[in-house]
Amino acid sequence: MDRDAIGFDCEGGSGMMAARLLHDVLGEGLRRNPEGTAVREAGAEITYRELNHLANRLARALVERGVRPGDRVAIWLPKSINAVAAMQAVLRVGAAYVPVDPLSPAPRARQVIADSVPSVCVTEPGREVAVASAAPGVRLLLVGEHAGGFGESTPAAPLPRPPLTDASLAYILYTSGSTGRPKGVCISHSNALAFIDWARDELQPHARDRFSSHAPFHFDLSVLDLYVAFASGASVSLIPEGLAFVGPRLVEFVVHEQITIWYSVPSALTMMMDPGGLLEVCPASLRTIVFAGESFPVVPLRRLRAGFPGVRMLNMYGPTETNVCTFYEVDAMPDERAAAVPIGRACSGDRVWAVKDDGTEAAMGDRGELLVDGPTVMLGYWGRPQHRGPYRTGDIVERLDESNYAYVGRRDGMVKIRGHRVELGEVEAAVSAHPSVREAAAVPVGAGIETRLVAAVSFREGASASLLDLKKACAQRLPRYMIVHGVRELPALPRTPNGKVDRRALKAICEEASR
Repeated sequence: MDRDAIGFDCEGGSGMMAARLLHDVLGEGLRRNPEGTAVREAGAEITYRELNHLANRLARALVERGVRPGDRVAIWLPKSINAVAAMQAVLRVGAAYVPVDPLSPAPRARQVIADSVPSVCVTEPGREVAVASAAPGVRLLLVGEHAGGFGESTPAAPLPRPPLTDASLAYILYTSGSTGRPKGVCISHSNALAFIDWARDELQPHARDRFSSHAPFHFDLSVLDLYVAFASGASVSLIPEGLAFVGPRLVEFVVHEQITIWYSVPSALTMMMDPGGLLEVCPASLRTIVFAGESFPVVPLRRLRAGFPGVRMLNMYGPTETNVCTFYEVDAMPDERAAAVPIGRACSGDRVWAVKDDGTEAAMGDRGELLVDGPTVMLGYWGRPQHRGPYRTGDIVERLDESNYAYVGRRDGMVKIRGHRVELGEVEAAVSAHPSVREAAAVPVGAGIETRLVAAVSFREGASASLLDLKKACAQRLPRYMIVHGVRELPALPRTPNGKVDRRALKAICEEASR
């Protein structure tokens, strides 16, 4: 795996020809809108010129601590202007940044730091012991609570720009691993830029736009928020981590920040509608709503589409290993008979296709595992051999026509009920179609012939449904062996820090209730 990377001068360099790298994107925003606001957080904001100088100061501080091209730098900070500047600074010295979930338990954070073997960890005072226990000898760069906390005494002069390669490692995003330990997805500069350039061309942002930043920085959705905004000289407003799934507060945020381009997981939008009141408030600033990361059930999506008839809506799809590789424009009211909105066709220069169990390519109407090949496919997993060839997503899709696909479920989400294959995504879509259901997840409980499906359900405010009601909803769409046998009502489904349903926690809850 090529891990060389080189530093960069935003306001001029050595004049030598070099490949365009991820950190050049901030320079594009600086040239377009130097005095415009680049990033906003609660109580603070920073212009492009100020952010450039702040990143330069931190880059110098990293070099003083021994960071060299090809190193990794862990960033264990709250979602903030300082964290954004830290990521840009790491890239400027030719290293790769490793965002550490600021809300994760200390043991998991230590696992990420230990696995990535960083030369420096940028973090807050109070975490010195935790970092030292994870990576003895790692150097620290401690920052304060406020923007610019890296210190005015550090020179702001840019670093010289040595030779570059766009195949260099830019960042590592850690995701859950099947072994129970997080695994690091290695993304190169060219991987990231392939998606960013496509998204910029597709969304056509301008310097007056305000992007929301809903996803945490260790989640791949944040790449669009930050870098597509920078590419256009627009501003990005950071949503505090504590508000990420508080529907009413998110709606207040959109109104207060006058957000024009929103990007989040569908469950956040669902909570913004109910109980957040998004459709009643109907913020006039919104012109584009983008969602990704999980399936958007058709019933709530129809409500959203009807509530914002003039707003552009895009469903983006792709695992962390490819960022976004397909998209679908929801330009009309979704078919109420559909299980979920399609994931659409290939984008970002990628090629996608589905392969059936027998190894042949899926024809129209067939189902198979989705494969991706092209410029966004990761370098590989940190500490493992470089990835070569197409990436097998593990997602089962249905080929709708020549180039469009619909997500069906996970290959590893498949269970057997009395010998029949059952994709949990299909069951969840059927339960979610009931008008009283806000969100639902299907969980297999028991083993062998005793395996039964339980629906964990969160109902809309003031609504409810009986087990019989939900069985009828399933019966309208599914064969008998896929109908749920039980219901576990919850105020909200448990979620991971990335906002996806925490299926491990949900299974424990449903199994406990079934005893």
